Amino acid sequence: MKLIVQIPCFNEEETLPAVVAAIPRSIPGIDSVEIQVIDDGSNDRTVEVAKACGVDHIVRNGANKGLARSFQSGIESALALGADVIVNTDGDNQYRGSSIPGLVGPIVDGHADIVVGDRNPGANPEFSWLKRQLQKIGTRVVCNLAQVRVDDAVSGFRAYSRDAAYSINVMTRFSYTTETLIHAGQHGLRVMSVPVETNATTRPSRLAGSTARFLQKQVVTILRSYFMYRSLNAFLWAGVLMIGIGLLPILRFLYYYAIGDGEGRIQSLVLGSMFLLAGYTTVVIAFLSDALATNRRLTESVLERVRRLEQPLASGNAETRQRDDEGPHDIR
Repeated sequence: MKLIVQIPCFNEEETLPAVVAAIPRSIPGIDSVEIQVIDDGSNDRTVEVAKACGVDHIVRNGANKGLARSFQSGIESALALGADVIVNTDGDNQYRGSSIPGLVGPIVDGHADIVVGDRNPGANPEFSWLKRQLQKIGTRVVCNLAQVRVDDAVSGFRAYSRDAAYSINVMTRFSYTTETLIHAGQHGLRVMSVPVETNATTRPSRLAGSTARFLQKQVVTILRSYFMYRSLNAFLWAGVLMIGIGLLPILRFLYYYAIGDGEGRIQSLVLGSMFLLAGYTTVVIAFLSDALATNRRLTESVLERVRRLEQPLASGNAETRQRDDEGPHDIR
């Protein structure tokens, strides 16, 4: 069984050596451990440092594409290299490599498809009180939408089985953490959490400039994912609610009209008609969105089949390039 530990990096020349050094090369149940660096358009010596550290594979984006796209590029490359398990960790040395065996254990044992490292953010003294509370609330919201049980929804320290990785499709540029959880829940994948250890913060997060900005982007990602996977529920109940609200003033108008006092009550009729029209339109949108969601699921199924068919060919090409190169496998 092959494990590939991928490290998305953007200007991480200072912390990358510590990250690579901490990754264990021998793990129970794993035959080989390989390290893959995804360089997201770094303008420092990240690539040179990665080669000097002895990483096995380097994926180069060329330009900065964001964390989510770098993550997706790494997943595609790891599958092509024949990975049975993929671990994603950060290049800023936030997570301890010693936690990787515990992270991959449930997958090796066949108990999970995705394992999320729980940093216990609610007790992290480096987080402000507000950030700790937002982490708790955000995790509960994501778990309810995704219908999975995790304790740290935005943790980027994760392990994926090969089957789970085949189904991953990240649409956002910002972050993959919440979107992949909602995706996993909708596809019936087994998700679990394990506690992991973290290192002291070496620098402020580059993912968002502030807590408010981070929260804004996460809310947009959650809403986009919710409407993408559960559009029928989202729009149908909103439409039914508006229809219900619209019926109240119309019934009021009809009541007074029936008793001969309808004159001057035309405002109720107009208001109710507006809500009924808006509700009807929203219900129609609900069914159209559900049809689009069905097409998306079919497209994802086709894409997963294509990935499975392409893997043997891609694996053979990767192994040939690896034999021809003196250094790590470098993909541009």
